[in-house]
Amino acid sequence: MTTAHHLRLIDGMRTRDFPRERVPSGSGISGPGYHTTLLRGEYDYGDGADPLEHRAQCMAEHDALLALLTLRWGEPQTVSLWSAQERMTAGEVIAEPWADPVASCEHLPLWRADDRWIAVVLHLEDDGPGCELGVLVTVVDPP
Repeated sequence: MTTAHHLRLIDGMRTRDFPRERVPSGSGISGPGYHTTLLRGEYDYGDGADPLEHRAQCMAEHDALLALLTLRWGEPQTVSLWSAQERMTAGEVIAEPWADPVASCEHLPLWRADDRWIAVVLHLEDDGPGCELGVLVTVVDPP
């Protein structure tokens, strides 16, 4: 997928109504007050490619998307998820759609456009070359 395609997906997520209950939605999940989508998965690169090249490509797409969204909406708020991770570890249930990003990211760049939060989620494996890039659009405030 190209960065232009990513932007079209984000625009569609921003304007689409939210479902009343959690449902699969393309390559993501939608639920009350949110849409998520996976832009680049760990295995989206084809057979035989070098896993380190996969990671580098995923990170390059992340950086390009952040640059374009920054041009569109200004500098993002960078939100640390450390305290939410600590609360989750202690047994607190983190409300959707924030549970997955809290479990997999240390911080998130967030923009506020109209009444919706837009987050770009980059998950890098600690012990391997895996990398996933996703987007979250929600009216639910961050934890």
